[in-house]
Amino acid sequence: MKKQFLRAWVCTLLCAIALSQTKAPPRATAIKARLQRAEAALRANDVETASREFRAALTLDPKNPEAHTNLGIIAFFRGDCETASANLREALSVNPSLANAQAVLGVCLMRSGDPAATALLDKSFPRLTEPKLRLLAGMQLIGIYEQRGELDHAAPVVAALVDTDPDDVNLLYMAQRIYSELADDTLNKLTIIAPGSARMQQVIAERLVNAGDLNGAIEHYRKALEIDPHLPGIHYELSEAILESSPSNPDFKSAAETELQAAIANEGDNASIECELGHIARLRSDAEQAYLHYKKAYSMNPRDVEAQLGLARVLMETERPQEALPYLREAVAADPLNGEAHYRLAAAYRILQMPDESQKEMKLFQEIKKTKDQVRILYRQMNRTPKPESEEDLEAGTPK
Repeated sequence: MKKQFLRAWVCTLLCAIALSQTKAPPRATAIKARLQRAEAALRANDVETASREFRAALTLDPKNPEAHTNLGIIAFFRGDCETASANLREALSVNPSLANAQAVLGVCLMRSGDPAATALLDKSFPRLTEPKLRLLAGMQLIGIYEQRGELDHAAPVVAALVDTDPDDVNLLYMAQRIYSELADDTLNKLTIIAPGSARMQQVIAERLVNAGDLNGAIEHYRKALEIDPHLPGIHYELSEAILESSPSNPDFKSAAETELQAAIANEGDNASIECELGHIARLRSDAEQAYLHYKKAYSMNPRDVEAQLGLARVLMETERPQEALPYLREAVAADPLNGEAHYRLAAAYRILQMPDESQKEMKLFQEIKKTKDQVRILYRQMNRTPKPESEEDLEAGTPK
């Protein structure tokens, strides 16, 4: 009887436990539910409800890193760095690798002048995915590096931010400023270390090209070659400057071609050199040679826009628009802001009796041309000469 009674008592107890577990969810399930409700509230911009749910999660699990991180971020954006720091430190004590917690704590520490801020921001920035936090941490890092004069560390951070939001005006401004300062610093160092070097002459030539002084650039390119006849890249740059200075002059075409052959002899052939040789052949009205050079360039690098456009130009000029079409489509896909590519594609569509497509491409060309005209005005205000898109700097109108 006693054994039967004992068995019955144990069964009753187990049933009671099972029943209690059925009626009341386990603590982990309750915590998860609170966190999910909090996250849903955040998505709905209901910060008060989210805070309440995160605090409720902490009553069930006082060390919960997710709840502490989110409460810390909420406090930070309310301007309460003291509360934010306390919550974020709690989260990091449980999980030291939490990127969001590291980033916001780093910003708080930076505002209080704590040197530990840099390490936290440095560790967290590459792992941040939330755009607002990524921008916040990145901007703080850039500020730290600029104050230290470490522009080489600031540059990759600003590049990463621009990749995240390539149309942000403030980021673009910061990027061009940092890159310009880096270029100036490097130029100053080069001027001090090697003022009479071939590279110094090359830098001067490149600056003169940007300023529109091609004759001056050619002079300094040649000075660079006198110092170092095998300087990488110099023959190609000189050929471009010579050809651009007088594309209709036969002697200049020959001189440019000689520099390109020297580039091949010194450094080997590549798609850019072949495209330049194709351009010279076109200027001589030698469609066959132009096509061969552009075709070789395309085989070397099928993604080269100049090779794609070069082939299309020759094919259009030899009345083969159907063959030109795929190259033009590739060029537009590779460089959507290339006005010539849109213009020529509009012309090809028109010849092939595709008026809707032609009209669409012509509209895009006109929009791009208008934008680039505005850029030219701004460049002139800065006393700089933008590189021409191509020799086909076409006017808006109906493609012929």
